[in-house]
Amino acid sequence: MTVREYPVSGICPVLETPFTADGEVDYPGFERLIDHLVGIGVRSVMYPGFASEFLKLSDAERDTLTTLLLDRTRDVAGFVAVISVPDHALKLAVDRARSAVRQGAGAINVLPPHQLGPSSAAVRQHVQEIARAVAPTPVVLQYAPAQTGTALDGPIIAEMAREFPNICQVKAESTPPGALISQLLEQTPALSSVVGYGGVQLIDALRRGAVGAQPGCSFTELYLQLWANWQAGREDQAIALHTRMLPYISYWMQGVELIIAAEKRISRLRGLIDSEHCRAPARALDAEEEAMIARFLREFEAELSVAGGQAGTRSGGPHE
Repeated sequence: MTVREYPVSGICPVLETPFTADGEVDYPGFERLIDHLVGIGVRSVMYPGFASEFLKLSDAERDTLTTLLLDRTRDVAGFVAVISVPDHALKLAVDRARSAVRQGAGAINVLPPHQLGPSSAAVRQHVQEIARAVAPTPVVLQYAPAQTGTALDGPIIAEMAREFPNICQVKAESTPPGALISQLLEQTPALSSVVGYGGVQLIDALRRGAVGAQPGCSFTELYLQLWANWQAGREDQAIALHTRMLPYISYWMQGVELIIAAEKRISRLRGLIDSEHCRAPARALDAEEEAMIARFLREFEAELSVAGGQAGTRSGGPHE
């Protein structure tokens, strides 16, 4: 069965939102972060996600950051900017999705509404109306039941995709995601998946047919190397790298605020951003967690090409 054409493949980081030490959005820092990712070969990103602290941004801040991303990547060959629409209200979500498409978004990521227990019919209407509003722009449906409590499955998603063909991909963040990834490929239409949740289950997801991953953005080089090895048939090397990463990412992914704090610490230590500030309420790292991050950076120093406090670049990218 042919898998419907998909907008995202390879490694598609979710951008973090850098703040100054006093909690203001660091717009120049955001642009530098984008430039770093483009420079190491990334050709798609998503913004904003849970890792972006979108719940702590004003509408004006989100709009400005989205515009900066689209303007900064518009002329990068083959680049796909995936703009996420996590708004709870259908009207606001539709308006924001349309605005992103007008500005050049390559795809729209839809996080279904989940506050105050919307009915399954309301969830489906929300996804479908956004797809209708932005067609033919591709729509990625984000399924994150641990964070949202939303209950979907392969047949339900495929039914929506039959009516709205631009619903063409799923970001699978169920725990574990593998069963859903396999189930989606068995549907009509067959739907591709990218795996989120920090890539904790990345190897299983790839074995089941996932076409990419959406981790955070503080150590993207590791995911790019893993992906390049897997694509080149060097599965043992990909698995070995993932095995080394797993004790760290599995610990950090125990909580959304924990992974945000850890990744921002890593980004700051690597020179990707100037401040690791997270807007309150936030998760403070304890001494052992700080030590863990130091061990992580020592273990992966060669892969991350850290030099003089600045993150280096490496050749290649998500489509190697």
